Amino acid sequence: MTGEVIVRAAEIPFPPSVEDFFPPSLIEGTGPWLTKFTLLLWVAVALIIIFFAVAYRDPKLVPSRLQWMAESVYGFARDNIAKDMIGPEGLRFAPYLATLFCFILVNNLFGIVPGIQISPNSHIAFPAILAVISWVLFVSVGIRHFGFVPYFKKSLILPAPWFIQPLLIPIEFVSTFLVRPFTLAVRLFANMFAGHVILLVFTLGGFALLNADALLAPVSVLSWVLAILLTGLEALVALLQAFIFTVLTSSYVQGALAEEH
Repeated sequence: MTGEVIVRAAEIPFPPSVEDFFPPSLIEGTGPWLTKFTLLLWVAVALIIIFFAVAYRDPKLVPSRLQWMAESVYGFARDNIAKDMIGPEGLRFAPYLATLFCFILVNNLFGIVPGIQISPNSHIAFPAILAVISWVLFVSVGIRHFGFVPYFKKSLILPAPWFIQPLLIPIEFVSTFLVRPFTLAVRLFANMFAGHVILLVFTLGGFALLNADALLAPVSVLSWVLAILLTGLEALVALLQAFIFTVLTSSYVQGALAEEH
């Protein structure tokens, strides 16, 4: 009987492994192009398009509940992120920032949806692409606003004595053009990765404790209760990380448009 319990416990995939973040192809022979992650990305795009299309299908002066929700989401990105961070010029970036916020949020929330329970942003490739897009955005905005040479001169040459410029210029280059996209990607990835692993540990840990010994069965219930509580916390983290990524993107755009350091 003891051997049977040990075998049953051994069959439980605990602790989670790195392989959880490299799902196999959904269709054999298609390689890494159609996995659970890529499917979730397309589902997120479809959900966002359908939500806003239905909400604005028949707009009214007194909005319906769905229209009010859509207007609130866009108004939040426009007023509290674009205008507050960039200023009046931020209105032209509001559609992109609202889309970015919604896209990251929906993908983050997949991590707490039963049956899915993992976010594409817990794989470094997807936050990295989003960070590169934001990098291209603020660099191109700065070049278009000032010109190629003046923009890089403004970004790299600080108002400091000439003899320390050889030290400051490489530091500014690394911090502005290399560290920014790196930290954007790693911050989002690390939070989603860690959240997924923690939920797995407490969820599967409950099953492991339940099957390991009768004396540990009550502890397994505590493990599941903590998993439920952490799921609520993970929802808050998903919202916060979407907000932070979008705010930092708008901050970088504002810095690219600023006349001085």
